[in-house]
Amino acid sequence: MIEIYVQKKEAFAYEAEKLAQEIRELLAIQTLEKLEIINVYSIDGVCKQDLQKVQEIVFCEPQVDEMLEELSLQDCDFFFGIAPLEGQFDKRSYSAIQCLQMLNLPPTTLKHHQVFKLYGTLTQAQQEAILSYLINPIESTEVFGKSHHTPQATDDVPQAPINLAAEDLKLIEQYLQHPNPLELKIIETYWSDHCRHTTFLTEISSIAFEDPLAEQIYQDYLQTRKELGRQKPISLMDLGTIMSAYLTSQGKAKSIAQTEEQNACTLEINVTTPKGDEKWYLFFKNETHNHPTEIEPFGGASTCIGGAIRDPLSARGYVYAGMRISGSANPLESISQTRKGKLPQRSIAIKSSDGFSSYGNQIGVATGMVEEIYHEGYKAKHLELGAVLGATPKEWVSSQAPQSGDVIVLLGGKTGRDGCGGASGSSLSHNIHSLSTCGSEVQKGNAPEERKIQRLFCNPNAIKLIKRCNDLGAGGISVALCELADGLEIHLDQISCKYEGMTAYDLTLSESQERMAILLNPNDVALFAKLAEEENLECRCIAKVIDEKVIIFYHHQQVVAKLPKALLTSNGAKRSTAVQITRPKESTKKQYNFIQDFQSLAQDLNICSKRGLIEKFDSTIGGNTIFMPLGGKYQSTPIQAMAHKIPFAQTTTCSVASFGFNPFLCEQNPLKGGYFAVIESVCRLIATGVKFEEIYLSFQEYFEKLGEDPVKWGKPFATLLGAFLAQKRLEICAIGGKDSMSGTFEELNVPPTFVSFAFAASDCTHLIAPEFKSHDSFVYLIKPELDTNHLPTNLKPHFDLIHSLIKEHKALSCYTPTFGGIAGAILKMCLGNRIGFAFEDVALEEIFDMSYGSFIIESKQKLPLLLLGKTTLAPHITHKQTSLSLDVLSELYEQPLQSVYPTQTQHASTPTTLPPAKHTPAPTPLQKYAKPRVLLPVFFGTNCEYDIQYAFEEAGAEVEILVLQNLTQEHIKQSIKNFSASLKRSQILFLSGGFSGADEPDGSAKMIKTFFFNPKIKESISHFLESQDSLIGGNCNGFQALVKLGLLPFGKILPSQADHPTLLHNTLLRHQSKIVRVKVCSNSSPWLSQMQIGEIYSLPISHGEGRFYAQDSVIEELARNGQIAMQYVDLEGNVSNDIRYNPNGSSYGIEALTSQDGRIFGKMGHPERYKPNLLKNIQGNFDMQIFKGAVHYFR
Repeated sequence: MIEIYVQKKEAFAYEAEKLAQEIRELLAIQTLEKLEIINVYSIDGVCKQDLQKVQEIVFCEPQVDEMLEELSLQDCDFFFGIAPLEGQFDKRSYSAIQCLQMLNLPPTTLKHHQVFKLYGTLTQAQQEAILSYLINPIESTEVFGKSHHTPQATDDVPQAPINLAAEDLKLIEQYLQHPNPLELKIIETYWSDHCRHTTFLTEISSIAFEDPLAEQIYQDYLQTRKELGRQKPISLMDLGTIMSAYLTSQGKAKSIAQTEEQNACTLEINVTTPKGDEKWYLFFKNETHNHPTEIEPFGGASTCIGGAIRDPLSARGYVYAGMRISGSANPLESISQTRKGKLPQRSIAIKSSDGFSSYGNQIGVATGMVEEIYHEGYKAKHLELGAVLGATPKEWVSSQAPQSGDVIVLLGGKTGRDGCGGASGSSLSHNIHSLSTCGSEVQKGNAPEERKIQRLFCNPNAIKLIKRCNDLGAGGISVALCELADGLEIHLDQISCKYEGMTAYDLTLSESQERMAILLNPNDVALFAKLAEEENLECRCIAKVIDEKVIIFYHHQQVVAKLPKALLTSNGAKRSTAVQITRPKESTKKQYNFIQDFQSLAQDLNICSKRGLIEKFDSTIGGNTIFMPLGGKYQSTPIQAMAHKIPFAQTTTCSVASFGFNPFLCEQNPLKGGYFAVIESVCRLIATGVKFEEIYLSFQEYFEKLGEDPVKWGKPFATLLGAFLAQKRLEICAIGGKDSMSGTFEELNVPPTFVSFAFAASDCTHLIAPEFKSHDSFVYLIKPELDTNHLPTNLKPHFDLIHSLIKEHKALSCYTPTFGGIAGAILKMCLGNRIGFAFEDVALEEIFDMSYGSFIIESKQKLPLLLLGKTTLAPHITHKQTSLSLDVLSELYEQPLQSVYPTQTQHASTPTTLPPAKHTPAPTPLQKYAKPRVLLPVFFGTNCEYDIQYAFEEAGAEVEILVLQNLTQEHIKQSIKNFSASLKRSQILFLSGGFSGADEPDGSAKMIKTFFFNPKIKESISHFLESQDSLIGGNCNGFQALVKLGLLPFGKILPSQADHPTLLHNTLLRHQSKIVRVKVCSNSSPWLSQMQIGEIYSLPISHGEGRFYAQDSVIEELARNGQIAMQYVDLEGNVSNDIRYNPNGSSYGIEALTSQDGRIFGKMGHPERYKPNLLKNIQGNFDMQIFKGAVHYFR
């Protein structure tokens, strides 16, 4: 075994420096002087000489790294190593293996761990505190100098507890006389609350009411059941879903798609195109990953979004937009106050947001809304809630019943031991031992693998073959396959494994991610497998449909489990419970002070800025984003609903989605909490411009473990009664949802959590954002009528009025108050454009009290509505004679979460002025092409190719997308041949954005660099530039690759040298997604030929490693050569080091470069993500015409 040691040079050891600072501040260990981190790669199967030739391509970047000859530990005061747990996906090792395979050096094993060297006097207790802070036993382990080996096989069925009630065991005896342990585990998993909604399907046998309103609504619910002729037992599930059936019976809710498969909420919508309307399916899905996120925040949150995506995907939808709602206790709480058996709230908050954003950013799903809700109850268990939207043409979906002889193929990632027991584990409450006992229940996601499945499901030739589909989420094979057919023979030996020694138990119950089970006609298997292979996906036949209604599992040609399907679908013994709805708590009146309460409101964790959290998430990937999450000139007004154009269609049809939830209301009065959640979610869409008849709902419930306590059962029942009443009044229904009923840690319980999601299809041309647009506008308040229980009612006339005002352009902005009431709404509406506001003579109680169901409307016209106030040029919020500066309020608003989600860093003192450039004439082509051909290679992790393809095709080019395959060494060889052949036919090569190789090992674009350093590819690129008179471009990850290859700025592929330019991690050491402003510095390149020097453009950016760095002498030479194409500028057009405008801290604000001859061009930003009617809440010129310039060069 060979070990490679890599350490960041001291000037670039940002990760180590940040960690040392955290230890000093958060753990109060001031004696720590210095910390160093060394990456250790242990490699078998590759000789030392070969590794030495490629180590500076794969493992080390000479500009920022140094290779160590040996691991010296004698000079430090304390050291230890940390490695991933065996069996868990480790993306660094995985990507390193792929890079070596690209170079025809496939290792037999490669493992990675980190060694930490600490300097300074540290006590034993301090050392233990540091280890505890850095090591979560669920995901990692302390090692030192030990190589890690593949996990060995254990007993065929580990001694895991079987969570089956006595009544369940009696039912099983009716079908199986002597069930074996694996059969019992399969049954337990299939019947788990997570998979079968056991709690929600429990029969409600009796109900006691202390609340007259609840009893009144219950009688209405019983009448509704009677009108529908429902005989099935009363349950939480029936109460939560009945309105869909009721409205359908009334001839309403006409957009609900009637499909055999129930993978996601599905609407049938019309999508307008230049060729006429097309029938499409619009999919919506929400789900939580509370259990895994609580114990392993990064992995749990990443698989939350990953699992949510696979549900619409299994319905054949392309998922293009997502939303994240999280619930946390106070993340500012001192780590010393962390309860035994828990991770620090700060760690859960930060790492879960890292996990969700990392997965979503890599797979290429735009996260349009991000909200974190704070309530001390979430100390019991974190809330990790994801929601996604997908779409596909209706004609592509062919849902058919299984027939005997049909085949089930397993598509996607390999299977490991990760996640075994996750389905049943997620249904349990936690205790102090959970962190040390639940490791097998947590999975690590591999987003680029799922991106490949997304690509395959964009191919109509593939998805039209699919008869039925299921994702392998909770329960793995044991659930996903059993749901597809009544009779199956499942051959576990055919499953592709991550390592040897997998048992029948492992294979059956593994929840390894990124896998899909697909039902096919046997005659279609070969074609489907070929199409999958073209997308670099593995596909294996693992099961066959049989006539007998029994599920048989084979392993090593032996039957290891045989279960009647009737037993599985019985969902276990019937359960019943009593419910008691208690009298709700009384609310208390408060006296308000304008200045004090406005300032307190601005700093409230549930109202203050979440900018540092929001900007972690890529909000513009896919080029369909209608509203940025933060709008206005200062990007400070949060949107109330996310909107995205339907992908792949030339259309103005879009989806709009939002949510409603207030944990404090649900805690005080669950019934009203459910009612207001529905009202809030619907009003958010109304305020954006959606017609209320087009709105549908999906619910998410998350409650404490109910047990047999009628009072506890009364909380979700009361909440659903409130939601039922709201739906009945609005004639809007929920068509799906998810429940999680295990929010308990010992005596701690989560607050009653009821989230209502609202979603709709709309036309995007008239939608508006909530920031104030102009000073001297009239601002009106539309208040709802209240019933005798103080609930908003008779809202539909208001909805119609607001829709007409928006559509007729009489409403410039609109906001429905949520947290913070009218005061919170006005504050946020003001901040986006720093427009002031003066209240009319309005009582403070009305300004600060809860105002659900109200609307605030900005208009330039006098309207017959209640005048709330007027916008002002002076940046103040004024009430009578009292005034508050927006600058002061903005500072208060931005500060509370800075220590958790920072947005500020010290500005670099580097200069921003460059020497003048000499004029260089733009090159001219040797040959003209009416339709130049563009090659877009797709590497493992590329995710911007569709956006780039659209941009080039709109500019008049012909585009070839080439997926590079690396399933085997033969695939790699063929990909090299295919790339070289395609390059010869092309005039333009463009490297799209994404996360090639997941930005690993320890650096961006290493996989692309590895591929291009193949001698044959290197020769092809040289010929392409020298003999074909061609252009090369790249942005984001593609720009990183061009710089690290030497193509920029040197114009040819070169081995990296210590003094070469590079791209570093952003100064905030996190992903940044926002809109920036850039100034054109040169137009001597064909790519820049449609621009003028000095022009300023607005530009979406989304990256984690975009900080351009080079020595000053190199930058000065680039400037003199005219190779610096664009620089980041502030609102006045000046180049800036301020993180608000230079988002990554690039030297001299450099955003884009060209080669000296101008034919190679690269930039960090994403001009391809702009189209008409997108990014509507940010002003600026987005139309750069870079792609038009490249195409025009050849004409």
